[in-house]
Amino acid sequence: MADGERGPRERMVFSAAQLLRRDGVAATGMREVAAHAQAPRGSLQHYFPGGKEQLVNEAVAWAGRYAARRVDRFLAGLGTPTPSGLFAAMVAQWTDELAATGSLAGCPVAAATVDSADTVDSTRKAAAHAFACWREPVARALTGMDVPEARAVALATVMISALEGAVLIARAERDPRALTTVARELGPLLDGAATPSPA
Repeated sequence: MADGERGPRERMVFSAAQLLRRDGVAATGMREVAAHAQAPRGSLQHYFPGGKEQLVNEAVAWAGRYAARRVDRFLAGLGTPTPSGLFAAMVAQWTDELAATGSLAGCPVAAATVDSADTVDSTRKAAAHAFACWREPVARALTGMDVPEARAVALATVMISALEGAVLIARAERDPRALTTVARELGPLLDGAATPSPA
C-alpha cells in the first residue's frame, strides 16, 4: 500500500514503526508520530485510545506482518530457491540499506523488545507474536525446500536471531561485515539441512 493510499490511522502506525526502528520506544513520542505521518494531532486519541502503548504495539504487529510478507518476495526473486539463498536475500535488505544511506535503522520489533519487554507486558506479547509471525513463513519456505518440518522451525529461529544480532552489530560499526559474515557462515548449514526426497 503506497503512502497516498493509507488513511491517517495506517500512516501513524507505519510512521511509528519507522521511528521505533530509528529512535527506539522512549524517543518516539505521539507528537513526533503525528508529525511524521502528517496526521492531525487530535486524531491520536481517536485512533489510539490506549495511548502510546497501543500505538507501539500496533507498530510492532505491523512490522511482524511486513517481515512475513517479505519472505514471499524474497522467494519470488530467487531463480532456484535454496535455504542459503533465502537467508542471503533477507540479509541483503539490510546491507543494501547500509550501502545506500551510510547508516542503518534497526528492526522496530527488536527496538520495542529491548526498550519495553521487561516493563510493558502487552508490548512483550506483541513482539513475541511479531517474531512468530515472521518465523512461520520462513519455516514454511524452508519446508518447501526439503528441510524437514521440525528442523525448519528451529532453523527459521536461527536465521531470524542471527539476522537481528548482525543488524545490531552493523548499526554499531556502520559496517556490513557482521551481516555478510552470518550469510556466509550460515549458508552451508542451512543448505545442508535440506534432504530431498528420492525420485
